[in-house]
Amino acid sequence: MTKSPRRYFGTDGIRGLTNTEPMTAAIAMRVGQAAGAHFLRGSHKHRVVIGKDTRLSGYMMESALTAGFTSVGMDVVQLGPMPTPAVAMLTRSMRADIGVMVSASHNPFYDNGIKLFGPDGYKLSDDDEHAIEALIEVEPELAKPELIGRARRIDDAQGRYIHFAKATFPDRLRLDGMKIVIDCAHGAAYKVAPEALWELGADVESIGVSPNGFNVNDGVGSTHPELLQERVVASGAAIGIALDGDADRLIVVDEKGRIIDGDQLMALIAGSWQARGALKGGGLVATVMSNLGLERYLGGIGLSLERTAVGDRHVLERMRGGGFNIGGEQSGHIIMSDYATTGDGLVAALQVLAVLVESGRPASEVLHLFDPLPQLLKNVRFKGGAPLEVAAVQQVIASGEARLNGTGRLLIRKSGTEPLIRVMAEGEDLGLVTEVVDEICAAVERAAA
Repeated sequence: MTKSPRRYFGTDGIRGLTNTEPMTAAIAMRVGQAAGAHFLRGSHKHRVVIGKDTRLSGYMMESALTAGFTSVGMDVVQLGPMPTPAVAMLTRSMRADIGVMVSASHNPFYDNGIKLFGPDGYKLSDDDEHAIEALIEVEPELAKPELIGRARRIDDAQGRYIHFAKATFPDRLRLDGMKIVIDCAHGAAYKVAPEALWELGADVESIGVSPNGFNVNDGVGSTHPELLQERVVASGAAIGIALDGDADRLIVVDEKGRIIDGDQLMALIAGSWQARGALKGGGLVATVMSNLGLERYLGGIGLSLERTAVGDRHVLERMRGGGFNIGGEQSGHIIMSDYATTGDGLVAALQVLAVLVESGRPASEVLHLFDPLPQLLKNVRFKGGAPLEVAAVQQVIASGEARLNGTGRLLIRKSGTEPLIRVMAEGEDLGLVTEVVDEICAAVERAAA
């Protein structure tokens, strides 16, 4: 049976402009009531953990969710600013029934979002999200006065996550004497990430660690690595690490200031794990956005690349179904299921640092494993309608595919989190790739006008 379109949930939870539906306090409270009702199973005392990043609206959304969960009888544990992977980890370790992360990831401060995790620490299935959406639309069954949940804030959540992250770094290694610049995007990891690196012995220089509610991802972080590039070169650091607002993404900068994206990092980690017999599945899982260069490199070392639709949920589903323990996205969202149930920027960085320490060579020599094929991605904003269904647009797309003629790839998709059409092409000839992308974007713009 075909499920009805979802009103609230997108490709990664619920996300939108704050104080505009669906990202209002009223709806957040209903989400808490609906998710709480959905997971009220059994006679035990039910618990939910809530973390957030540093954007201004986090207080409002956290309070509204807390009101919703407690009103249906769930106890709430508030973690404060914490990375998304920390919320997933603490959901499991605290035996909670639900985990919630209040964050819009790499988006600006004026957006926010709600990510939900089940008791196993994994993001919710489509079935769970459909069930919660249905409950949002009906009047909740409120708890009796004596059964209303309690809310408390715990103070040691950061220490718990730091201990967990450090435990993923090989015991035999240290970071003594390594100069590392880390950019925390003024986001959720602004305390825990520099502290974890310092405790492992690194000489840490931190940027993006002064959140004020408005500056998350503003000119810093994994989507804006320019400042990190400058600081790495100017300070003579061995490496730079950039996280995003909720610290589930990682981008690295080598000592020369060159950016190393998620494709290169996945190749590095997979090769390292293969060498020590820890890689499962005979390769890794990535999305259709990953570069053909990654696929060719992996093939050259005897590993496979399985592609999925865009979104870490699709990557994780294939990992679990195919027995893989590494997967991710070019954007730096890297999942290592031996350690975590979702992407973890800090833990991925520690895997990269372990390879660097053991090699004894500069990052520029270790972390660039292949030359990516020319790839171009452009976004076209649209206000409504379905421009990709217009005949003239489809004709230009077909022409672009014919021009690439098997020597490259063309991918056009609608964003799941913003009103954008994403147009990506890659191939041997950058000039041809650019022409194809520009022609398709122009056609979409005309159709969307």
